[in-house]
Amino acid sequence: MIAETVCSAVSAAGLGIAVVTAYRKRYLAAARIAAYSLVPIGLVMTGVVAWVADNTFSPTAWAGVVVLAVAWGLFATTRAIERRRGGTRAERKAARAAQPDAVAPTASAPSLGQGARSSTRPATAPRETATDDFSDIEAILKKHGI
Repeated sequence: MIAETVCSAVSAAGLGIAVVTAYRKRYLAAARIAAYSLVPIGLVMTGVVAWVADNTFSPTAWAGVVVLAVAWGLFATTRAIERRRGGTRAERKAARAAQPDAVAPTASAPSLGQGARSSTRPATAPRETATDDFSDIEAILKKHGI
């Protein structure tokens, strides 16, 4: 009963503000305010407010929310553990069986480029100096006559 009264008061106040806004020649804003202010009274008329109020103060409804939260927590926990393990044994076995054989099993690994090769260099190898890097640039500049 109190929820319906509050919603009706909010709608009446909103419609009053919409009338004042329309009086100031801001019709678009007034129409938007009127639309927002009609929502609470529409919810009261459809019975949504009574349903929400009944469920909000119902211990059975809150117990149901707790049960749903526990179920969601169990689903999330088991899924996280399953991902960490890589799935069940049967799923891993089926996945391995479904994988196609390699097209060229004896082929070498693809080239990773200059950047990746420099990171795999042994620690004892001497580092290239800055002059080695600029020698290529100098050769290009000389070729173009600069």
